[in-house]
Amino acid sequence: MTEDEPVTDELLTIGAFAARARLSAKALRLYDRLGLLAPAQVDEASGYRYYRPGQVERARLVALLRQLDMPLARIAEVVEAGGATGADVLAAYWADVEARVAGQRTLAEYLRGRLSGRSSEMYGKFVVETVQLPEQVVIAEKRHTLADELPAWIGASLGRLEGASRECGGVTAAPFVVYHSEVSMESDGPAESCVPVADEAAARAWAAEHGRARETQVRVEPAQRFAYTRITKAQVAHPQILAAFEAVEEWITSQGLEQAGPCREIYFADWDAAGPDDAVCDVAFPVR
Repeated sequence: MTEDEPVTDELLTIGAFAARARLSAKALRLYDRLGLLAPAQVDEASGYRYYRPGQVERARLVALLRQLDMPLARIAEVVEAGGATGADVLAAYWADVEARVAGQRTLAEYLRGRLSGRSSEMYGKFVVETVQLPEQVVIAEKRHTLADELPAWIGASLGRLEGASRECGGVTAAPFVVYHSEVSMESDGPAESCVPVADEAAARAWAAEHGRARETQVRVEPAQRFAYTRITKAQVAHPQILAAFEAVEEWITSQGLEQAGPCREIYFADWDAAGPDDAVCDVAFPVR
């Protein structure tokens, strides 16, 4: 008997099962190797694989999910859950795919504008001004992070620091995030979340007691002049925000100024309450 011949009513050889599932034997061996569809039985002597007729639906489902470029772990989650729960897992995965594709589409349009020489047109929608910010004490949390983890980390870290500010005299100005180096899918910064507080001594005492776990630091930011542009919640999304940063950089050069430190995002509005067109953030560079 070969692997292609039917065995019994209860078990099918890989060839017979492949024909019933409308898949190749090669695909079934791959699914077995990936841990997505194990044979019901494997003959120890011959190594032949045997399947039950009830596994046909799972085999077809695995094949279709792989056409969505779904990661193996997510495929396993869908097929194991099945039913409405499996459908929910699939819906969540596809929502992530659509969000990623939408971001890539926007990035492609942005890059087309740069490559075709329309940079000045893109930058023209940003109004750049300067402001003198006073000296301020900040509690800060720094982390190396890639772009896909950045939004979640910003929200979590600023939340932690704002909670800590209650022991440091309270928040005195808008929180901000400093980018000490580029944050992308290849470069991990670091980025630094900062919250200005009123009481330096209390802040240093708090950091000494609680800050070591997350490398929380306290420092005094000197009074500085900043060039900045104000952007909406929709414009904060990547890659729209890249155009804002580049617009400020271009303006600094055009005014004969120099960058005097790393760039930052200053968040002055309630993010959750803001709508897409509401101003929420200043993209700023210290200048001299």
